[in-house]
Amino acid sequence: MSLSYPLLTDLYQLTMAQGYYEAGRTHEQACFTMYFRDYPFAGGYAVACGMAQLAEMVDAYRFSDDDLAYLRTLEAPGGGPLFHEGFLGYLADFSLSCDIDAVLEGTPVFPYEPIVRVTGPIMECQLLETALLNCVNFQTLIATKAARVCRAADGRPVAEFGLRRAQGLGGVWASRAAVVGGCASTSDVLAGKLFGIPVSGTHAHSWVMSFSDELTAFREYARIAPNNCVLLVDTYDVEQGVANAITVGLEMRERGERLAAIRIDSGDLAWLSKRARAQLDEAGLAEVGIVLSNDLDEHTIKSILGEGAPATSFGVGTKLATAFDQPTLGGVYKLSATRMGPGEPWAKRLKISESVSKLTLPGVLDVRRYYHDDGTIAGDMVFDTLDGADERQVIVDPLDDLRQKNLSGKRYATLLAPLARGGKAVLSPGERSAMAARARAAEGLATLDESQLRMLNPHTYPVGLDYGLNEQRRALVASLRDLV
Repeated sequence: MSLSYPLLTDLYQLTMAQGYYEAGRTHEQACFTMYFRDYPFAGGYAVACGMAQLAEMVDAYRFSDDDLAYLRTLEAPGGGPLFHEGFLGYLADFSLSCDIDAVLEGTPVFPYEPIVRVTGPIMECQLLETALLNCVNFQTLIATKAARVCRAADGRPVAEFGLRRAQGLGGVWASRAAVVGGCASTSDVLAGKLFGIPVSGTHAHSWVMSFSDELTAFREYARIAPNNCVLLVDTYDVEQGVANAITVGLEMRERGERLAAIRIDSGDLAWLSKRARAQLDEAGLAEVGIVLSNDLDEHTIKSILGEGAPATSFGVGTKLATAFDQPTLGGVYKLSATRMGPGEPWAKRLKISESVSKLTLPGVLDVRRYYHDDGTIAGDMVFDTLDGADERQVIVDPLDDLRQKNLSGKRYATLLAPLARGGKAVLSPGERSAMAARARAAEGLATLDESQLRMLNPHTYPVGLDYGLNEQRRALVASLRDLV
């Protein structure tokens, strides 16, 4: 099955696109902004991810003959074809021409600030919505989970191996996102090939079970893979498994080889790892590491280490690759400005709601990130590029006008960077690299203070609207309410 990005969408995007075409509005332009409203995992940050796939989508965005043939088969509920031949003919020659700006992968991001901005023909902006959200929502969620897990591991390497439990082929992108978030490697070989990320893995319980006894299984694996030897010791009995691994480790030493580690995948991991460490050290194998796995997440890792477990690394699968405790980021994609065509003035758009959290932001938006003198982040300002940032450089909480912060005099950087221009992806190979994004994430998270990095009850990060943007939004809300 080949993937068609134009059809990786909700049907109403295509029916709206036909509406714009039939109404003669293909020349009209729009600006849409993608952001999320709540911190994932009740934490204090998110790690942006999914932009590399978004660039891939832009590069491959074409309606094929097969796509159009399928659309011709769709019938309207009231009878007759859902899509008209004139519109399908238009799609046959369709290509993107929009501009896309986004934060670079690995950047720490926060609620209510633009992560992606799409500007161009309104039909194009609409067609991209669903696939864009699919890319960025899921991968940002996984990268954030990985960052939390790796922080809990406190410098110990974390290998991601959740592919077998992941949601279909999305697991390939989940593996990449896990590395962006900080994982040292993945078990996913396809992800390793596609994205140039490290892969790791040795043997399963079935390897041990396929032999007449555990010691023979260990010896044979050490013979075949002396440079990649991590022995899984809990197939039958952990204490005896460690004893057998010690026998093999000493035999390997005599051959000038080295047993890298043992892995424990069940039971009371803290207690068993302490027992295993004592056995290994008593045998003179202090250099042999201990890998722990078995339904781990950031909370269990923190607990295990808190009990003094002598783990040297962790393997994390299901709860990472599936974002087990929060299935979605909840990012949204909202119209914020329109104009009749290129070069025409922009009209700012706003959706009002009974819920203040769902009140959208008007304009062609960007984000300034301000820094303290010590390099930590002081606050983020969402501003309208059409007007520029207000000279007061005061941010206002988007949910509470009374909460304000003055950022004047601090240095800042603008976060959104070109991802596509004129419908063509412009991300450099370095900007698409998962390993570069991992380094960027590590650098970015280092700019947060400890209170913002806490797993539970973190200090929320100051994000606000530029003072002038907040005033404009208030005025627009008032004028729209007068119309209804």
